Parts: sequence; C-alpha cells; structure tokens
Amino acid sequence: MSRIKLLLDVIEDVRSLSDSLQILADAMAIDEPLEQPKKTSEPKPKVKKQDKAAPVTLEDVRKVLAEKSRAGFTDEVRVIITKHGAEKLSDIVPSEYESVLSDAEVLGNG
Repeated sequence: MSRIKLLLDVIEDVRSLSDSLQILADAMAIDEPLEQPKKTSEPKPKVKKQDKAAPVTLEDVRKVLAEKSRAGFTDEVRVIITKHGAEKLSDIVPSEYESVLSDAEVLGNG
C-alpha cells in the first residue's frame, strides 16, 4: 500500500473519530443537569395534554445517535445520516428527524 493511500485512510479515520466525538460531546452537553429552579409557594398551573406528540428536535436526534454511536454503531449512524442527504447531523432537514429516529431505533435490536 502506498504512503499516500495510508495517509488518506488515516485522515478518513480521524474524520470519523471527530464526528463520533462531536456526537458524544453534544449528547453529554444535553445530559448536563440544569440549575434547579427556586421553590416558590405558588402552585404551577396544570397544562392540558395535547393529543399530538411533541415535535422531534435536533437535540432528540443527537442524543439517540450519540447513544447508538457509544454502543458501537458509529458506522451505522454515519450511514443513517448520509441516507437522509447530509454529511453531518446538523445538515439534516428537520422534517427528516422522525425518520432518522426510526432508522436508529433498529440498531442493536436485530
């Protein structure tokens, strides 16, 4: 194997590692505990539950993909991202988030 080919392989591996670390860092940032709100004596108003589920956010998708990546499915996560027309997670169109989550759910379950 030529040195250039080896160098290109190393560069690709570093990029892959970088993407995985970014997913992990984003997931860890989401999991940080929030500051506890000060307790007040006023009761909180009850909110009626909506029939529709809350829309899926980028943070939701990032958290699930980070968990899958940590579980050893980094290559599969990358395939899911590219399947939805993006090079990185933040490039995915929000309308694709539910589909991305559906694809990610099967990882490790079969």
